[in-house]
Amino acid sequence: MPSPMFPDHDQWLAPHHLLQMWHGFEVTLQLTAIAVVLSTLLGLVLAAARSSGNAGFRLTAAAYTSLFRNTPLLVQLLFWYFGVPALFPEGWMEWFTASDHPLALTDAFTLPWPSFEFLAAMVGVVLYSTAYVSEEIRAGIRGVPHGQTQAAAALGLTHAQVLRHIVLPQAVRIALPTLLGQYMNILKNTSLTMAIGVAELSYTARQVEAESFRTFQAFAVATLLYVAAIAVIESIGLWRLHTRLMPGGTGRR
Repeated sequence: MPSPMFPDHDQWLAPHHLLQMWHGFEVTLQLTAIAVVLSTLLGLVLAAARSSGNAGFRLTAAAYTSLFRNTPLLVQLLFWYFGVPALFPEGWMEWFTASDHPLALTDAFTLPWPSFEFLAAMVGVVLYSTAYVSEEIRAGIRGVPHGQTQAAAALGLTHAQVLRHIVLPQAVRIALPTLLGQYMNILKNTSLTMAIGVAELSYTARQVEAESFRTFQAFAVATLLYVAAIAVIESIGLWRLHTRLMPGGTGRR
């Protein structure tokens, strides 16, 4: 008699259901990778604006951070998916949802045009995550010794050059452990995009559960995939910390 904790082989998910979930996991990884890259780049700009001597830049960046940090991601996703298209001129939605204009990276390599659900999810997750990433980078900026900024200014560097060449590179290294924590949050936050129809891992797990009536198995597989992805990000952080603590590592220079 099979154990309740270890069902017999007939109770495992069918191969096509596992493949379906793997495709959902690929969408999760794609959305996470795009959000990590874009939120980091935008976060650098936002953190620089928060540290700028221009009051207008500081106030604008502070308002952005406050707006996106103090509203739920789910509400923002629904806004980008349902609210913003209502403001589009006639014909825009047809263009966004059409698949006859692939992204041509080279003459021989093109990518299919993403669905509007994916585009709305990407915008929502990126803009939301940027507010958090920028604060981690700003904390890293405060960790850079002020004497370095003064020395660079004494050498004739402008404020923008000091940020670009001296402050921001060090700030990113200082903030890397907490940034990796934000990247883990981005991976987990992608699960909310199922609310607007993105066929990511949580969405496909729900579909498989509805088709197979194997709730435990479907969500167990989804959980294991999430844990594996988080473990990879955490391993990168531990490796980076180990290299910084080693004699001669970048953290000792």
